Amino acid sequence: MTFSSLRAAKFVSKTHFRWHLQCFLSTDIVGDKPILVRDFIRSALYDPNHGYFSKMSGSVGQLESSIRFNQLQGRAAYLQCLSNLYKQHDISWFTPVELFKPWYAYGIAEAIMRTANLSIPLKIYEIGGGSGTCAKCIMDYMMLNAPAKVYNNMTYVSVEISQSLAKKQLQTVGEVQSHLSKFRVERRDATDRSGWGNGDHEPCWVIMLEVLDNLPHDLVYSPNQVSPWMEVWLEKVKDSSQVSEVYKPIQDSLIAQCVKIIGLDEDHAAGRNRLVSAASYILSRAFPKPRRSWIPTGCLHLLEVLHSALPKMSLIVSDFSYLPEVSIPGARAPLVSTKKDGRTTDHGNYLDAKGDADIFFPTNFWLLERIDHYCSGWSNEQKTSSSLKSVRKRRTIILDTAAFMDEFGLPSKTRTRDGYNPLLDDFKNTKFYLSVPTHNIT
Repeated sequence: MTFSSLRAAKFVSKTHFRWHLQCFLSTDIVGDKPILVRDFIRSALYDPNHGYFSKMSGSVGQLESSIRFNQLQGRAAYLQCLSNLYKQHDISWFTPVELFKPWYAYGIAEAIMRTANLSIPLKIYEIGGGSGTCAKCIMDYMMLNAPAKVYNNMTYVSVEISQSLAKKQLQTVGEVQSHLSKFRVERRDATDRSGWGNGDHEPCWVIMLEVLDNLPHDLVYSPNQVSPWMEVWLEKVKDSSQVSEVYKPIQDSLIAQCVKIIGLDEDHAAGRNRLVSAASYILSRAFPKPRRSWIPTGCLHLLEVLHSALPKMSLIVSDFSYLPEVSIPGARAPLVSTKKDGRTTDHGNYLDAKGDADIFFPTNFWLLERIDHYCSGWSNEQKTSSSLKSVRKRRTIILDTAAFMDEFGLPSKTRTRDGYNPLLDDFKNTKFYLSVPTHNIT
């Protein structure tokens, strides 16, 4: 993937704290009523009529056969192979589980086998299963390597919002007939608590691969270094097709909760407690440096739902920890990317997403851990407990992809003739997050 950048035309009105963006939407995402940024992103990606994942049925690629890395000489040969694949498939990108099948999913399966209590039926939920490659390969691994009763009694549930991908998953998993009786697709939004019904109170696993990067985020703004954060809304400019950012004091409960969990409010409180010097205050007013921060409210909402519906879940997450050459301003800003006729264009304005662009964010895994603990209830208990020692409800570990695959995978299977390993060498900006309930640990 190339990471070219485009600058967005903008100007700031200091009086009204508005950011007018020269963006002419091809779809009416922003209607007559103002919306939060997360609602714009959700619509641009998931709206059934004009959302990216609804319109772009080929947004997730699927290889007809595995890449034989041991037949490639080295990095140059691998890159040429990758280039040929992208020319053959007019898609945005291939997921790691697809490029390195079956070995990537085998590593995940091995991690589950080593950690799960195999004396009870194994149940796996996958959120956003793409083409179904991860599901099929994990079930293949269990069939080949786990005790027979583990495979025979296992259940694999894919929670998928896309109708086209749900159909593709059934086709992929169905390539092995015995998998079908253990696999099902539930076509629904995983973030909707009602879709989980009464939930599942038995131990289970939840897999999310490259899911967090496409979850809606909110944007908060401060006009200078000392002013409190404000939430960002989008509205149409009167008698114009332009869209304007409007900044309001934080009132949305999800934004307020997320700001508190990740500690943004602590920065402002610390400044007040230290009695910011008059010189610093004057400097911030004379030479203001506006601050923008993208906050993972979509991740917070999803984990709240999952912890409520699946209180004994173990969690495996893999995603980008860093995205290079992002030109959109703000901490943890997204990359907005379109691909047409084999060429990728990265945009400098998040409002350029009109249903034809992928919007993906880097994942701060330290913040993910904080959110996970918060949603498990441990953070709240820690604050209210009178006990001198608070016991965490979950054990977590963060590994870069190379370390994860060294521990659980088969690195030799993705190595070229000269020793180059694209899975270990080229995915340094991705990490794995493993989180298990403490009661699952013996």
